Amino acid sequence: MSHGIPRVSQNEPRAAGAAEKEQRDIERYISAVQAVEQKIAKQDHGSETLLQITQLLRKNPEYYTIWNHRRRVMMSAISTKSDLSDVAKELEADLKFLVPIMMKFPKCYWIWNYRLWLLEQATNLLPTGSARNIWQGELNLVGQMLSRDGRNFHGWGYRRTVVTALESQALKVDDEAHSLVKAELDYTATMINTDLSNFSAWHNRSRLIPRLLDERGAGDEERKAMLDEELELIHEALIDPYDQSLWFYHACITWAFSPSQADKSIAPALSDQQRLGYLVTESEFVLEMLDETIDCKWIYQSLIQLTADYLSLGGSWPQKASRENVGFWMEELKKLDPLRHGRWTEWEERLNL
Repeated sequence: MSHGIPRVSQNEPRAAGAAEKEQRDIERYISAVQAVEQKIAKQDHGSETLLQITQLLRKNPEYYTIWNHRRRVMMSAISTKSDLSDVAKELEADLKFLVPIMMKFPKCYWIWNYRLWLLEQATNLLPTGSARNIWQGELNLVGQMLSRDGRNFHGWGYRRTVVTALESQALKVDDEAHSLVKAELDYTATMINTDLSNFSAWHNRSRLIPRLLDERGAGDEERKAMLDEELELIHEALIDPYDQSLWFYHACITWAFSPSQADKSIAPALSDQQRLGYLVTESEFVLEMLDETIDCKWIYQSLIQLTADYLSLGGSWPQKASRENVGFWMEELKKLDPLRHGRWTEWEERLNL
């Protein structure tokens, strides 16, 4: 299993004669590759060559050279089309051909790269409206793929690329801006509600919120309101203290309380007094988790970081985060995460524990 998705085992016992059959398959595959390469060397870019390439890619999409051969054949086929509607059909047919291969090999880089190349041809060769429709269809497709495996980082990266293209001047069909940031932020919420451990969705959310605030020309109060909303969201999500994806987002949101990180946060203009208040409240929230969970490194790490930020703002040692308590948390952190012992020792020295 990977992200809860069944994967075919490569270690199952093989039936008698399987090795001989595999050897014959390899020999046939090599022979087919050689036949294609001979045709390409002769600049034979006809339909038979395309069919042979198609058969090879269905068997093994990891051989990137064959994808380059397909590009040559596709460019040759497109160059013979005088009607742009025929060019669109050619591109759409090749996009359709890729779908079952993508479903079978969702993490093969070469499939994604070739698909983007086809979409770029649509942008370069077709009228803007037609090209935009093809890209819009691509956004729908990647949504379907992420519904199958919501944590496929290839899919999330590809989605960001498609969204960027749809927002670009090259695909602009009128004088209005086509920002998809709000729609994409809503999409991350949907994916998070489906799976709280979806690191890619949390990561995408962390990138979208600053952009949304900038596009709105948000003032300090609106940014603070967004901070409060995201704190509430991550508090509700932190039902499993061992889930590191949640803590990564928590750390991102709490940058707003740190003098050294606030400029990268969604609410950079908080006053020191506001930050101190947030830090006390946040520390109390995290501290409550220790009542039932004493062996989770993320809790100790968060408590120590929040305390360090509090002290850096001129606050004195809080009662519940006394020097003795923080020293104890540090010792527990060293036990739970010995591979980062040097980092924790550096923290210890910085806090004069």
